[in-house]
Amino acid sequence: MGYPHTSHQRETAVLSQYFGDTEARTLDGWKKRGGYQALEKALGMTPADIVNVVKESGLRGRGGAGFPTGMKWSFMKPGDGKPHYLCCNADESEPGTFKDREIMRWTPHAVVEGCAIGAYAIGAEVAYIYIRGEFTEPIMWMERALQEAYAAGILGANAMGTGKRIDIYVHRGAGAYICGEETALMNSLEGRRGNPRIKPPFPAVAGVFGQPTTINNVETLAAVCPILMKGAEWYKGMCLSNPKSTGSKLYSVCGNIQYPGTYEVVMGFSFKDFLYDVCGGPVKGRKFKAVIPGGASVPIQTMEEAEATLMDYEGFIAQGSMLGSGGVIVIDDAQNMVRIIARLARFFAHESCAQCTQCREGTAWTTKILERIRDGQGTMEDLDTLMGIANNMTGTTICVLSDSCATPVISGIKKFRPEFEALIHGKRVHSVMAAVA
Repeated sequence: MGYPHTSHQRETAVLSQYFGDTEARTLDGWKKRGGYQALEKALGMTPADIVNVVKESGLRGRGGAGFPTGMKWSFMKPGDGKPHYLCCNADESEPGTFKDREIMRWTPHAVVEGCAIGAYAIGAEVAYIYIRGEFTEPIMWMERALQEAYAAGILGANAMGTGKRIDIYVHRGAGAYICGEETALMNSLEGRRGNPRIKPPFPAVAGVFGQPTTINNVETLAAVCPILMKGAEWYKGMCLSNPKSTGSKLYSVCGNIQYPGTYEVVMGFSFKDFLYDVCGGPVKGRKFKAVIPGGASVPIQTMEEAEATLMDYEGFIAQGSMLGSGGVIVIDDAQNMVRIIARLARFFAHESCAQCTQCREGTAWTTKILERIRDGQGTMEDLDTLMGIANNMTGTTICVLSDSCATPVISGIKKFRPEFEALIHGKRVHSVMAAVA
């Protein structure tokens, strides 16, 4: 959500236009702002036509993977005689990411409407919104929005008087990061331990309760509503760079920056302009050193890389990282990179489900070695050991949590090796941090 001192004309408010508007939380307020017109339109279309519009728009998954949404929906085969399910992934546990929370806090009916459209499009009569357990306020607003939608006949056995059944339920998670992974989410939803599943079979073949299932992120589903109302061409028109990346995107911005918050810009926006103009640049007396642009599990960027980046899926990859969840973590020149990377590793070690040996052992040993270096007790051999462990953790496990731990280690050592070596040789790294410590 924007701030009075920023360049509002640089932002493009589509999903965020009602952030801060308390009336938009209610059913009456949402309808006054055009709410549920997209669902009414969708229910008058065939599911195949809805899928085609979403395909044509170029909408890609906003949870991190960036997979084309319309294509994912098309994997659900109509008329197969099986019950279909839609899961809205609202777990949002990626460090540095909080944009889905804001959608649910301010426009809960946008999520309900998007889920209803998605469910109808894939032939599902039941949808689940799996919300991170700590999100007490978003859970409250989502449950209230569902109650209002049912009371108004928008949901239920006769959704909007069409004779079509659409039921949506909120399911509260128990605070496990791993349950943001789609197959672990489904296990948790079924009441089992939240361990990721081996694929294949993929969710579209055997998902929740063994039935065809699609999992979409909160922001992805919310974006479906304006796409249906304004059309695929309108959505494709929001693109400043690569035509493979269309629409607007929400970014969570935190760390050492003047104005943290949730911002929305069109795909292809200049990351340099975003950091310095929209978000205010570094705090007084400091300079930017590094950026983690897509949540804690993507590679760290140097400022040279970040300032050359165009903010879309291809742009971040071209400059050594990934768009991911859009969780922008900004690091200034007062910070010790080893300390930050060690803290990230400890998070991933704590959140590992321990199902895969490479992840269970790799995250634990990575954390121990990094903390040893951080505390001035490391050796030069430790750097080679860390890289070896990281390589053995990458691409060898059921899910990518292991890779997520290895990623900041590999990029950190490659791009900020002098800071590791300084601590190993007993030198102070940044007087500000030394004074704080």
